[in-house]
Amino acid sequence: MTRITADVRFLRGYNQARVMALGRTVRTFERSTVVEATGLTPQAVSKVIARLSADGLIRPAGVRRTGIGKPAVVYELVPDSRYAIGAHVARRTLRLVLVDLAGTVHHSTVSPLPGDFTPEQFLVALAAGIDAMTGSSGVRGRLTGVGIGMIGPLDHAHGLVRDAHGLQHWHDVPLREIAEKHLGLPVHLDKDVTAGITAEAWRHGGTFGDAALIMIESGIGGGFWLGGTAHRGAHTNAGEFGHTVVDLNGPRCVCGRHGCLEIVHNQAADAGDIDRAARVVAVGVVNLLQTLDLAHVVLAGADLLRHSRTYLAAVTEAVQADARRADWLTTKVTLSSLGADVIAAGAAMQVLDQHYGIPELAHSLIVGS
Repeated sequence: MTRITADVRFLRGYNQARVMALGRTVRTFERSTVVEATGLTPQAVSKVIARLSADGLIRPAGVRRTGIGKPAVVYELVPDSRYAIGAHVARRTLRLVLVDLAGTVHHSTVSPLPGDFTPEQFLVALAAGIDAMTGSSGVRGRLTGVGIGMIGPLDHAHGLVRDAHGLQHWHDVPLREIAEKHLGLPVHLDKDVTAGITAEAWRHGGTFGDAALIMIESGIGGGFWLGGTAHRGAHTNAGEFGHTVVDLNGPRCVCGRHGCLEIVHNQAADAGDIDRAARVVAVGVVNLLQTLDLAHVVLAGADLLRHSRTYLAAVTEAVQADARRADWLTTKVTLSSLGADVIAAGAAMQVLDQHYGIPELAHSLIVGS
């Protein structure tokens, strides 16, 4: 592949992704709408619309008459033209969702996983869940792939799970590779919280600024959306928010350190002191804001949502109390708009992004022989 060919393919995919993003945020659009929103030439937009129509991703939805001249064709996204499965792997459960091209969750199931489950046990449960979700719905032929939001530490770039916290059988497991072989489908693997923040970014669209998703479910993690994209870090392992130390003399955590936010929180929660557990999380969030200066903090996770009012109140109060200049240092604190489905939904959205979103620059601009 020559560099010129790679550049052209990247630009073509990039332009298509911009039109697809527009189609997800407005009910209908026409060529002039796309030109205005993207800055592309009318000729370029016509080519993109033709390709997307041919692939069945968008379709004509009538015409708009403006008076003199030829009526403008109006288009709309075809949500049921493509689907993706998203999986949220926690230490106790497997949650699966079916998401369409518009990001709508159609089905959601949750099933238990064996204690300290192995990769083989997980793959069996995953395959069974996917078969049950797609077997009678007629979407298997329109299934783009499977996204897995997994417990970390995790090497997203190489598809490896590296010693997942609290699980003994996950030392450098090539989960992406073995899942693709087992399922016969494309698989996207990412850290659970990174998938979750992707879902929130899809839901909020262009108004979503620098943000974090704080998840409490079996463990505690943080997903980050910085500069308009998911932040994974130098080793694609960003998000170990629960393993930041808040008590130098604290108890030993599953990660091997002492006084991590996760273990201090869990001890309070296990003792039934949810107020204290929420305040521990609030301290961690304020530390995060001091470091990253975020515009939005989203709270998520099944364990948190069981006491959502308590956590939301504690974090909001701590953030407001810490804002010494509330006239300009403001941070919005909310619960996830997708509830307990946010991780699985985000994993599915990442699959759709991989195929119909912004191409990966590093993989697209390859210079080959």
